[in-house]
This record gives sequence, structure tokens and C-alpha cells, in this order.
Amino acid sequence: MSDDDIVILGTGMAGLGAAHHFNSQGVRARMYDKNSYPGGHTATFVHDSGFVFDDGPHISFSKDPRIQDLFASNVDGHYEKLQAYVNNYYHGAWVKHPAQANLHNLPTELKTQCVLDFIEASKTDVVEKPANYLEWLISVFGKTFATHFPAVYGKKYHTVDAEKMSTVWMGPRLYRPSMEEVIRGALFAETPDVHYISDFRYPSEGGFISYLKPFMEKAEMKLDHEVVHIDPKAKSVRFANGETVEYKQLVSSIPLPDLIPLIDGAPENVKAAAAQLCATTCVTVNIGLARDDFTPATWTYIYDEDIVFTRLSFPHKMSPSTCPPGTGSIQAECYYSWKYRPLDVTPDDLIQPVIDDLVKIGLIREDEEILHTDARLIPHANIIFDLDRETALPIVHEWLDEIGITYVGRFGEWGYQWTDEAFKSGERGARQVLERRVDA
Repeated sequence: MSDDDIVILGTGMAGLGAAHHFNSQGVRARMYDKNSYPGGHTATFVHDSGFVFDDGPHISFSKDPRIQDLFASNVDGHYEKLQAYVNNYYHGAWVKHPAQANLHNLPTELKTQCVLDFIEASKTDVVEKPANYLEWLISVFGKTFATHFPAVYGKKYHTVDAEKMSTVWMGPRLYRPSMEEVIRGALFAETPDVHYISDFRYPSEGGFISYLKPFMEKAEMKLDHEVVHIDPKAKSVRFANGETVEYKQLVSSIPLPDLIPLIDGAPENVKAAAAQLCATTCVTVNIGLARDDFTPATWTYIYDEDIVFTRLSFPHKMSPSTCPPGTGSIQAECYYSWKYRPLDVTPDDLIQPVIDDLVKIGLIREDEEILHTDARLIPHANIIFDLDRETALPIVHEWLDEIGITYVGRFGEWGYQWTDEAFKSGERGARQVLERRVDA
């Protein structure tokens, strides 16, 4: 089987999933990435200060034994197995996650109204086909909790109002507690853990990218290759550096709104549909501290709209190797989007506001000894499941199917894929390609 006719665009989790499957079938694909480093969103950055930060928070909590074993073997069994403790910050109150089953620390009036609304909502069936995310939230949790918690957090995270979002993305992400769990969580500070991530794994050394390095050896990989043109008739890809390569099968994890304008002959309706697809832009502000005792949490959700960050994660909780001994680290995520909340400052401009808000919520001190700061721009972070997506996405996918371009990963399938799911998406795409080769 020829090794030179398959081209993969992108070296992130999905691209590497495809490369891994091709390799398992005796095919060594060619991979190209616009960045100067491999890994896409799963890249890891090691700083001279000794602090290690991934390109956004990444953990592996797959329940699939095959994926677990595969990742474990890639790090020779050297990984941390951890229990997740997750909390929330809501206007001065620290609330165990999920908040709907842990209302105890909230102000009495708010807590009481949340419980009463939940009781009222439980008297009717959940809306089977809600018009939008907000309608579903209210039917499940009642108006008070819905509008004070998930609707507010959702807007911070997705940058769009809940009534403009669909519900196709949710899966297990929003826990639906029983009446007993709601009442017990309101009365008692200690409750059973019911978060969908009970335990997870993380490489002991080298950050999350360590899971992927063996996959990178299974394909010919070229970095600093930004795609500027794809000709589906000539089956060629041209890069910004002037290089052109030919392919018989093309696998792409490039975000669809970026991919479609690059393809020669894209119809106007497909271009228009792709332009309606929107993802968040994330600025991660990374901070290294001279101590490691400032939080019990693995990560924290922030509900207050006047606080610049939406979520905090703490890499030193993942593995001690992510920072010098005795120190701790914080990664703050600040979300924007071209469609709903444009970013109008540079990433570095957010460092001080993040520090100020960490002081404001009491996580660090005003005189905190800060050993490291940096900020990174992630142009495409998470898919926004607004109502436009539901009509636009089929148009884009149908045309890519027609011209024989295989799309994989979060930004190819344009779905809410966790890290392990993105890897499987790449594997699925590779299987489709090999099936087409056999049929041809």
C-alpha cells in the first residue's frame, strides 16, 4: 500500500488519532501543521521559570479501556491517577460542584427560592424538544437556579445568551439531581460526589503532550506549513511557504470557517454557511506562585460576570512536575468570540486584570509572590452551539463529503469533543479513508 497519497492537515489529537490508525494498517501518512510546534490544542509549553502549562486544561478521563491502555503505554505507565475536586465561586460563596446538588453555602433567600423552583419544575415533565438551552434549563432546574447559575456561566463560557443556544451539545455535562439530592445539598455542607469526572489521569512528566509523542513518530510531520489553497480537482494543497503537495486522500482538522475559504470552487452558499459557524477565542493567563496551598480544587468555575476569567485550573494539582518544588500554578481562561464578544485587547493586557480578580475572590493575596506570568491566545477554543450551527453545519459537511475531504476532530466535525473523543474522531476518519481506498 502506497505511503505517499494520504495527507493530514493538523497535528492535534484528531490528526494524531488518524495517523495512529493509518500506521496500525501499515500506512505512514504525511502530516502538516501551521504552528512551529506539534500537538495543536494538546501542546505543552515548558518555561525557563520551571513552570509547565498546557495549551488549555487537558486531562484524560476516558472510560474506554483501549484508550486508557494506549495512553498509558505511551508514557510507559508513568501517569498520575487523581480524584477530581471541583468547586464554584458565586458572589463570595464557594460552592461544591455541581452547584444544583450543593446549595448549602448560598444566601438563605436564594437557596430557598432555588429549592422551591426545583420542586415546582419537578411537577411537570422536562421539555422534550426545547426551543433553546434556556427553556430546557428552566424546565429541569426551575427559573431561579437556571438563570443564576448555568445560564450565566454558559454565557461566560460560550459568550452567547442561553436562549440563542441549542441543546445538542450537553450529554452528561449538566447533572440532573433527584429531589432528595437537592434538599440534602441545601441542608448539609458535606454531600456525595456526583460530578461526571470522578477520576482522571495525567502524565507524570512533560505535560499532556507526553501522551502523544509516540503517535508523532507514526507519520512524516512537517511544521510551519500554513495552508493557503486546496484544489480538490487537482488534489493538491499549497502552503504559505510556497510548497505544494499532492494527495489522493485528504484528512483535515482545520476549523471549518477557516477551511472552506481555502478550497477552490467553494459555492457561495457553503461559504456563507461556514461563516455562520462560530467558536470561542480563549486567552489563557498562566501564573506561577511561590506556594501551593491556596486551593483544594482541581479546577473552579466562576459565575460572576464582572470577573474576567470563566474557569480556573491548577496544573500543580495534576502532577508535581509541572512546577518547581513547593510552588503552585493557576491557569485562568478568559473567553471571547468574533460574533458575540470580540476581544479588543492583547493577551498580555489580561494578565493584571486576572491577578486583580484572583485577589478579589480571595484565592491569592495582594502581596502574593508571583514567580511566573504569561498569556496565550487560542483563536479557536470551544464550539459555540448557537442556533445558527444547526442549519449551517449540514450544508458544509455535505459539500465536503461531495469533494472527498475527510473532516475530523472538534473543529472538523464541529462538535463538543473532549480530548479522547477527538482522538477517536481521527481514528474514524482514517477508517473511512482506507475504506474508500479499498472501494476504489
